[in-house]
Amino acid sequence: MKRAWLVSLCLVQIPWLITGAPAVAAVFELPADGTDVIGEDEHVQSKYEDTLLEIAHRHSLGYEEILRANPKVDMWLPGEGTDILLPGRRILPPGPREGIVINLPEHRLYYFPKPKRGAKRLVYTYPVSIGRMDWRSPLGETTVIGKERHPNWYPPESVRREHAANGDPLPKVVPPGPNNPLGDYKMRLAVGNGTYEIHGTNNPVAVGLAVTHGCIRMYPEDVADLFPRVSIGTKVWLLNEPVKVTYVDGELYVEAHPPVDNEGQTVEPDLALLSQKLESLLGDKIVAIHWDFAREALAAATGMPTLVGLEANFDPTAPAPPPAPAPPPEPASASAPAAAPAAAATASAPPPATP
Repeated sequence: MKRAWLVSLCLVQIPWLITGAPAVAAVFELPADGTDVIGEDEHVQSKYEDTLLEIAHRHSLGYEEILRANPKVDMWLPGEGTDILLPGRRILPPGPREGIVINLPEHRLYYFPKPKRGAKRLVYTYPVSIGRMDWRSPLGETTVIGKERHPNWYPPESVRREHAANGDPLPKVVPPGPNNPLGDYKMRLAVGNGTYEIHGTNNPVAVGLAVTHGCIRMYPEDVADLFPRVSIGTKVWLLNEPVKVTYVDGELYVEAHPPVDNEGQTVEPDLALLSQKLESLLGDKIVAIHWDFAREALAAATGMPTLVGLEANFDPTAPAPPPAPAPPPEPASASAPAAAPAAAATASAPPPATP
């Protein structure tokens, strides 16, 4: 009996836009005003035969994305008519708006194609899985150095030994087909001496997870959509940014994701470290932050933009406003109580987080 190996070495997925089938790539125009927010959240009603993972696949979402947005919904039996939140609003990751940008904690890939003359700039976004590996050196900028349709899979010796120890031996070469965990498309990156790849999968359910082995894995439909758009030499940025911030019309939004460790595995949010990250991202900007809301967003790490403050419209070069006219003197016979002292306006550092 043939066995489908579910080991994945890299990343592939494509969102589907047709009801009942996976959606092909969520595509957005980059905001003309330069803001960093794209997309909208949506709601759907589940059907009795649905699982949360099937709903995620239909709407171009990964495993962790839909679970964090719907923490009280049963993953396998959401039930007939259950309201499901589809988290589609996102803050674009920091960095250049070109090539491929993969934010590991977000489990999401962004592709910024070169704009055609006179056309609006676009961004394609796909959910991905990241494999367990040492990400300390791959982080940063690299390029696509190879592309292959219907690739063979050559299991590393470490993977073959692991499978042999579990009584599930692997051959030296797995040909293209349903047993091949690379799927139908593979793009090789320069980083790691060419050992890191973006590819498809024969196990779409796990897209959006940190899997046992692998690089960057996508839904089969997504990688089929991305593959022809990307040329050899395309720049790729690998980021580890669990916290993203931006302003929209003077309002401060925070989007927090559970951090990943050096092997690409999701770990519990460290509230103190995330708070420090938020403060460093804000820099010298003068912002009125509701720190209870901010810490709640950082601790929950739902991956959805959350309003936490307002940017102060402070211009030190602006002239001071004229003094208010003095009130008329009270009649001598009037007996007035003593005035309460005015409250001093003070600037304070953010309150310490409660243990």
